[in-house]
Amino acid sequence: MTSSPDPLKGYRGLARERLAAWGVRVWSDVRVVNTAGSTFEGVILPRSETFDDLHVVLKLKNGYNVGLHVDRVATIEEVGYREAHYKIPEQEFPRRDDLPAVTLLGTGGTIASRLDYRTGAVIPAFTPGELYGAVPELADLCNLTTKKIFGVFSENMSWPEYATLARAIGEEIQAGADGIVIGHGTDTMGHTAAVLSFMVQDSPVPIVLVGSQRSSDRPSSDAALNLIHAVRAAGEGPIAEVQICMFGPTSDRYGLLHRGTRCRKMHSSYRSTFRTIGAIPLGMVGREGFTILDPHFRRRDPSRRVKVDPVYDDRVTILYYHPGMKPDVVDALVDAGYRGIVIAGTGLGHVNKPLYPALGRATAAGVHVMMTVQTLWGFVQMYVYETGRELLDLGIVPLDNMLPETALMKLGWVLGHTHDREEVTRMMQTPIAHEITEREPHNGYLILQGGLPEVEEFVTSHWK
Repeated sequence: MTSSPDPLKGYRGLARERLAAWGVRVWSDVRVVNTAGSTFEGVILPRSETFDDLHVVLKLKNGYNVGLHVDRVATIEEVGYREAHYKIPEQEFPRRDDLPAVTLLGTGGTIASRLDYRTGAVIPAFTPGELYGAVPELADLCNLTTKKIFGVFSENMSWPEYATLARAIGEEIQAGADGIVIGHGTDTMGHTAAVLSFMVQDSPVPIVLVGSQRSSDRPSSDAALNLIHAVRAAGEGPIAEVQICMFGPTSDRYGLLHRGTRCRKMHSSYRSTFRTIGAIPLGMVGREGFTILDPHFRRRDPSRRVKVDPVYDDRVTILYYHPGMKPDVVDALVDAGYRGIVIAGTGLGHVNKPLYPALGRATAAGVHVMMTVQTLWGFVQMYVYETGRELLDLGIVPLDNMLPETALMKLGWVLGHTHDREEVTRMMQTPIAHEITEREPHNGYLILQGGLPEVEEFVTSHWK
């Protein structure tokens, strides 16, 4: 015998009692009046089992969710009922001979997601038919093939996943794909883009990572537009490198294409969160096509043969230096078996003197210690001050303007090839995918410091 669905799924305690007394249920279309006289209209959503028992959750007509404390609810009137549909409608993806073949590799993340109505969380899931049902514009851009490689949030991506993803990219390129799109959570997208830049070299076609800052169930979601831009960049774009395609300005005018080794997530929730650091973006992609901003890129070339090199040593980590850091932190890493340490140092690449003996012990034990700058912008310059010169004498390797996360990804990849100190140093200091640049552009470094007259003038006259 099959039990009937719980009409108050996820609700418990006082909230469940009140909803039952009002005679409404989950998925009821309701009109709520609170004790202050305000009216809310929307659909009662299932409640997460892990949340409190004092709130009713509504999805308002504008698409946003709101929680109403039951003690502040005067009346709830059911005006309709909406049956829950947990799955995006699927349609067969159409094919056209005149369109490029693009493969979308899914790893998880918000770009392809659905709501878990047990916990209230957004969880990774997608199929080709779902994508077409959700974003039909894709059919005008390419012949799309999708393959789910993982179904994880980006914080759960690690070295085995990177290697598997690199191999999958190589297989799709060898099978004839005109471009690769990787659906990825934004939190560690920069790490994955960096390591793929080393594991997948000489690609003949674009490799584009894409995600979204706001999930598909929100009216302000950037998921669909980011996906459209990424597919266009993969299928038609001229840049055959690993790149990140995400929201450009605050409006939906265009997306930006960031080089995989020079990109960082710079805001926890802002849609245009990704920034190219130490350079300028590769280009812009929009409805009208592409605008190249940095002409120094590897162009699409179908005759080029991709090189997949998915080796790694995961015994690497980052130390973000802070005043008062104690040497036992370094000693503990050495004792735990780590073989590579990237330091995000202060200023031009500095740490305090109490760390010197521990760093000396680390390098003497065969641990490879690299120096980057936590300022993100600018270069390691260890010959300027006595501090830097002393660190060089201890065997610390300066990495110019390589980003700390990129340095970590490259070091793990390099140590997958060799542990010879001279060769590790040579490989780390030799640019492969623009992870080190000769200089930073005059128009790259920019901080809009709010409140200043010139900034306010710019914002009011240009920001739409």
